[in-house]
Amino acid sequence: MTSKRRRHTPEQIIRKLQDAEKLQAEGHDVAATARELGVTEATYYRWKNQYGGLKAEDAKRLKELQKQNDRLKKLLAEAELEKAALKELAGGKLLSPDRRRAAARHLMATMGISERRATALAGLARSAFRRTLKSENAGDPDAGLRTWLRGYAKDHPRWGYRRAYHDARAEGWAVNHKKVQRLWREEGLRVPVRRRRKRVGSSTAEASQADAPNVVWAVDFQFDADETGRAIKIASIVDEHTRECLGGIVARSITGDDLTAHLDAIAADRGLPEVLRCDNGPELICHAMADWAGEVTGIHYIPPGAPWRNGYVESFNSRIRDECLNITSFWSLTHARVIITDWKKEYNTIRRHSALGYRSPAEYAEICTH
Repeated sequence: MTSKRRRHTPEQIIRKLQDAEKLQAEGHDVAATARELGVTEATYYRWKNQYGGLKAEDAKRLKELQKQNDRLKKLLAEAELEKAALKELAGGKLLSPDRRRAAARHLMATMGISERRATALAGLARSAFRRTLKSENAGDPDAGLRTWLRGYAKDHPRWGYRRAYHDARAEGWAVNHKKVQRLWREEGLRVPVRRRRKRVGSSTAEASQADAPNVVWAVDFQFDADETGRAIKIASIVDEHTRECLGGIVARSITGDDLTAHLDAIAADRGLPEVLRCDNGPELICHAMADWAGEVTGIHYIPPGAPWRNGYVESFNSRIRDECLNITSFWSLTHARVIITDWKKEYNTIRRHSALGYRSPAEYAEICTH
C-alpha cells in the first residue's frame, strides 16, 4: 500500500530550508541534509532556488499575493465575459420581459454562461426567467382569443387592436379593450404608426361644415401602377358627415366628363350635395364641372398646396393607400378595379370608424337622424 504524496506549504519549505542550513553548518553534505529533510536532492535544490533567502513571514505574504492575483484574474475574466455578453446583446434595448428572457436564453446557448449570470446581464430575475408563461401553457385560457386575433390581423394587417376589440365583442368574445390590447401586443401584432409632417397653411375661403348627410361631398384623385408600370388613376368621393365612400372611378385616365357622368349616377340614387369640396386639379376646374354644378351645387376649392383643407378625403386616401394599394400588386386594370371596389365595399360595411363610435359608415348612415 503506497502512501499519498505530501505537499508542503511555503511556510514548511522555508522552515526546512532553515533546518538544512543548520545541518550544513554542522558539516552535513547535501545528500545527508536531503535525507534528514525527507526529500530528494532535486527537490532540495528546487526549494532553494525558489524560496532561498525568504522568511516564513515573506512566504505568508507571497501566498496572500498569489491569492489576490488569482482573484484579480478571475474578476478580469468575468469582466471580459460580461463585456462580450453585452456586445452580443447590442442589437437594441431590452424593454420587455419577453426580450430579456430571449436574451438570457441566447447568452446561455451561444456563450455557455450560467443562468444566474445570463439573467443578471439581461436584467431579469431568475424567478421570472423560470416562470412558465400562460402562452406556453397548454391550458392557456386565452389560446382561442389569441388564435382569433392572429387570424384577424392576417385578414386586416393595417387595422389596430381597437377595431379588433369591437369586432371581437360583436362576435361574442367577453373581453375588455385592455385585455385585447395586451394580447395584441404579446402576439406582436401592433401596427407601426407613421409620423405625419406638420403642415402650416391658411384658407382663403370659408370652409363648409358637413353637419348632416349629403351636405358636403369631397372629391380627390390618387395614382398607383400595375406590374407592367402603367399608371392607374383612382377617383374617390366621400360624404364628409357619414364618412361613406359614395363611389369612385378606376381607369388609366379620368377626364372632367368622366367625373361628371359618375357624379350624375351617384346623384340619381342619393340626390345632389349642397357643396362639392375639391382641390384645383385640371379635372375639377374644367368647364364640364362648372356646367354640371350650375346653380344647384356649390364647389368649394381648397387653397393651392393645402391638401389638409380637404382632410376627410385625404384621410380616406391614406387608408386605401395603407390597407389596399401598398399591400396589393395589380397585374391589370381589371384586377385593380375588382380589388379596389371590394375594399371600398368592406370600408363602408365592415370597417369600423373611430369617429363614428366604432361603427361602420353604412351602419352610422342608417341610424343618422339629421
